[in-house]
Amino acid sequence: MAEFRAATDKKVAVLVAPGLEEVEALAPLDILFRAGIPAHLISITHSRQVTSSHQVVLSCTATLDELSEADLDSYDMVFLPGGIPGTPNLKADARVRELVTQRVRADRPVAAICAAPSILAELGLLEGRRATANPSFVQVLADHGAQVSEASVVVDGRLLTSRGMATAVDLGLEMVRFYLGDVAVEEMKERIVYQG
Repeated sequence: MAEFRAATDKKVAVLVAPGLEEVEALAPLDILFRAGIPAHLISITHSRQVTSSHQVVLSCTATLDELSEADLDSYDMVFLPGGIPGTPNLKADARVRELVTQRVRADRPVAAICAAPSILAELGLLEGRRATANPSFVQVLADHGAQVSEASVVVDGRLLTSRGMATAVDLGLEMVRFYLGDVAVEEMKERIVYQG
């Protein structure tokens, strides 16, 4: 097992629901780990085991039920992976809706990829903001007042959105840039043999 060396005290909570798109969760998580940014999979179910849309079972660090408000507050960023039915399952959880609403309104970092930015849009959190999503969900963003982009990743202040599985690495790199800057991103691109 690779040794983790923290480069920052900032932590990222990756909220996972049954039916998530596993690459969208794990590619950014892997890049954060390599960069020394602590990140944990947090299950929104009562079990630490969550099955993805492709029947891959993920073992999470904790469940939302196990975390106190202080525990959750200790995470600097909350990240919502996409996937179907992962995104509807995230959206159906009142705790998730409340958490991301509080975070965006308090200008705390939130990231979402693929279908998951639609959750933020439907909560009224993207109005007047630049964002992107999977092509099947960009209309939802537009209908709720977002300035929609086709970029692989859109950073609007402390809000990061991305398009889908193939842009998950790009999102992970932007998370590294967010916490550690451009030099760390260039070093990471070399380490992972990034060709983009």
